[in-house]
Order: sequence, then structure tokens, then C-alpha cells
Amino acid sequence: MHPNLITATPSAYTYPLLIKQLLVNSLSLHGDQEISYRGEMRYSFRDFRRRIGRLASALSALGARHGTTVAVMDWDSHRYLESYFGIPMMGATLFTVNVRLSPQQILYTLNDSDAEIVLVHAEFVPVLEQIKDGLRGVRQIVVMADGHDVPSTILDVAGEYEALLGKASPEFEFRDFDEQTKAATFYTTGTTGDPKGVSYSHRDIVLHALVAATSLGAQKEGQRLHREDVYMPITPMFHVLAWGLPYVAVMLGLRTVLPGRYVPDTLLRLRESERVTFSHCVPTILQMMLQASHESMQNLSGWKMIIGGSALSPVLCEAALARGIDVFAGYGMSETGPIVSLAQLPPGFTAADPRDEVRMRCSPGRPVPLVDFRVVDEEMHDMPRDGKGQGEIVLRAPFLTQGYFKKPEASEELWAGGYLHTQDIAVMAPDGFVQIVDRIKDVIKTGGEWVSSIEVEGLIAEVPGVQECAVIGVRDEKWGERPMAFVVRKPGMPIESFAIRERLLRHVDAKRISKFAVPASDRIAFVSEIPKTSVGKINKKALRELSA
Repeated sequence: MHPNLITATPSAYTYPLLIKQLLVNSLSLHGDQEISYRGEMRYSFRDFRRRIGRLASALSALGARHGTTVAVMDWDSHRYLESYFGIPMMGATLFTVNVRLSPQQILYTLNDSDAEIVLVHAEFVPVLEQIKDGLRGVRQIVVMADGHDVPSTILDVAGEYEALLGKASPEFEFRDFDEQTKAATFYTTGTTGDPKGVSYSHRDIVLHALVAATSLGAQKEGQRLHREDVYMPITPMFHVLAWGLPYVAVMLGLRTVLPGRYVPDTLLRLRESERVTFSHCVPTILQMMLQASHESMQNLSGWKMIIGGSALSPVLCEAALARGIDVFAGYGMSETGPIVSLAQLPPGFTAADPRDEVRMRCSPGRPVPLVDFRVVDEEMHDMPRDGKGQGEIVLRAPFLTQGYFKKPEASEELWAGGYLHTQDIAVMAPDGFVQIVDRIKDVIKTGGEWVSSIEVEGLIAEVPGVQECAVIGVRDEKWGERPMAFVVRKPGMPIESFAIRERLLRHVDAKRISKFAVPASDRIAFVSEIPKTSVGKINKKALRELSA
């Protein structure tokens, strides 16, 4: 044994970084704190702990064991929050299913994740019925009726969520195990191939919660989170664990409001009735809430909000500030925990020009603690911190995903050279603030969703009369980005944009692609040729310049 290593006495407790430890302080000091669902159901943190025990007991009765994958298909609810804790705390893996994917993609992710049990909201039962025959490993289905009767279904249902919890014991023993145990997984869609599984261990989630809380709580005023805040997530809990912030809220003992399905009027009603002070969302949802609040003349002052998922535009930032929202951007990816930087204004900051503050709030900001955040060239040399030198953002942190599930080649590409490659091109200023100027990857972020340009290109290529096509994302004030297609006609084939849209809309009806994947008529451009790089690849940078 190395002489400098600490030797623990046999009776010492080696404290593993497990999700259950996030409850220790909050239950001890904030047991009476409230969790509410849509303003209709309320219970205390102590009740929350008992329900977590009941959930684990019920899942155990259904055969869930250490290592079992339990999938959840739900809106943002108390049930989802219970799943965030109860499932991984028993040593099982929580799989947060992206309910916005097509049924075929949901089928792929359920099979690829090795899910054995599915907890499904009644609204998503028809999706499971549609893919029932293709499910390989799912053996138990629990319906979340959400206060209504369990819908009649062709599925073999093990029971209703509340009924199963009502019969189960709250005294489940959550034992210790290795902190590197897989706690949660979800799938991210990119430009090529099938969705890729991203997983996080208990250690990852706990460290991310500690880092996020440290960064958000370190701010003297503005853009910060503190124990008196009332927290309401407006980022789907299936998406990167709602940016990890529900774990932060529970760890700190914050009053927590779960809004269910995102409807602007409902979100604004809860904001007012529950006195919500801290949220996070994508730009599209923010814009919808601003419009709804303008119509109702609701006062939004005192609401702090992180914006991520796609870029926060200066126009949207100014509109939010004008309504009293303390808005600022965050940066990360599905693979990064996700928060690696936040656009919190530095201490003593005063802007000579108000536009400088807006630009700062809209930037990815500065790295949070424990994140080795570099902007490098192709040889992994650091670019100068002068706000001009462009390079790729690469990262190291103690909570980044260690690889994609069952995809070793993609995992090695992600971690080439020992740093996680974001494929985002950025510049870094002397004060550490980062500004993204381009993306290597071609995925299109629209309406908070990711659209694969490769998939849309393939579907357009199937349209009779199309010889070649390329799809890029172009800026859109409402949706962040929308797809734009460049199409080369086959000689003598007078195809028009309506035929392309009609074909794509059929795929939307078939739930193969999202409606956000369909370019508007004025964003289908017919060209004589598509620019190529020296090696024959489509030059999407040139296309972006052409569309600017």
C-alpha cells in the first residue's frame, strides 16, 4: 500500500456518493417543506420519502432488482420526481423516455435500454399499444392514471401507480452500493444513426448537483438560487434529468412545484398562485409565456430563469427583462450532466451599454466549478483567450458521461484524446466568458427539439424528381432554428416545394418525424448544385453563408 494513502479504521463509514444522500439534509432540516403537483396535490418532504419507499417496494414486488432498467413516460409530475429518487436508490436504472420521439424511435430506445418495467401516463398508453409487438424485454407495465380511471387497453397492465403504492410498504431499505452504479439513462438524437444512450452514475448526479448548487448559490444577487426560492422546472423531466436541477432543489429543501404538461396559461397560473421564483426552460417556451403574460398583463418580476437547449436570442432576452424576468443562459449537452457553464453576471458588473449586458446574459457564460473548459484547435492546442480565436469546446469534469450505451466507437470519438468533444465552435474572452460562433454537428435545434438533418435529407431524397438535397438549420426568432432545404432537381423534372412538404407531412402523420422537421415553403430553395468540400462532402458552412 502506498504510504501516502489514508487508511480507514475498520469501523469507519466510507460515505458513497449515492442519490439517497441528497435527501439526508433536506429530510432532517426541511421535512415539512412542500412538493405540489399542478396546485392540486400537495405533500411534505417526509411524505415524499415515504412514497419513495412505497415505489421501491412496489417495483420490487414486480421483480425489479439491482440493475433492472425501469422506464418512465410521464409529464413533469410528483411521480416523476419520486422516480428520480426511488428507482436509482434501490440500485435499478431510471430510463427517462423522450415521449416526443416517434413511436418507432421510442420502441428502439426501450429495446436498446433493456427496459423491463414501464411506468406510463395514461396519455401515452396508445403509443405502447402501437409498438407492443416489437417490445423485446418489457415484461411489466404500470399505468399512471393521474386521478382518472385506468384506460381500457390491449396491454397486460400490472396495476395502477397509486393503487400499487397504496398497497406497498414505505419501509424499503435503501442499502449502500458502489457509487459508480448506473443511476439514470436517456437517449439523445444526433445527425446520424439511431438515438444514442447516455448514462450517469450516482456519483455523476451527486457531483453535478453539488457543482450546480455551488455556482448558482455563489452569486451575491441576481441569477442565483437560494433556500427561500420556490422552484418549478419547465424543462421536460425526460430531457437530461431536467438539467439535474430537481436534484438540486430537493438537496437544498426548496419548495417544489411540478406543472404537469406545459401549457403557457397553466405555467403562468402556477407561477402566480405558487409564488414561483426559479425556473429553467428553452427559448420557445419562454416566448410563449411572454406572449401569454402580455395578453393577461401578468407581472413576472422576481422570476429567475435559466435558458438552455438552444441559443437565447438578444431580442427574446430583452423582452424577458422588460417583463421583469431575471433571465440568463446556461450551456451544456446531454453528455455533460448537462450544466458546464452559466451566464451569471460577474461581481460588480455595470454595463456602459445595455446591449453589453444582454449579450453577456445570452452567452454560454463562464465555466462552473470543477469543469476543465478549453477552446482548442485541431491539434488540441488552447486558443488565445482574446475573444477572437475560434476552436472547439472540449471538457473534463467529474460528472460527464463516460460513453454511449452499447456504442464503443461513438464513445471513443466523443472522448478522443481524453477530453469530451462538444463539436461546438467558440471563442473565449479574457474574463472567461464564452461565445459559441458555430457548430460542427449539423443537428437542428427547433422548438426545444432536435431534428436530424441527415434524416430529413433522406426523406426528401425519396421524393420523385429530387436529385440531391442538403438540410441545415437557420435562425428563427420563435423556434430558435428551423430547417432549410437546398434541393437539386433531376433534369426535366419540374418538382416544386409543395410536393416536398406534402411528402414530409405524411411522415409527420405517420409519426416518423416531428412537425418541426418540415421546412416552410420559403425555406425550400432549388439550386443548380450543392457546394462540396475538397473531399466531396456537402459544405454546410457554405450553405449557411448562402442562407444568411
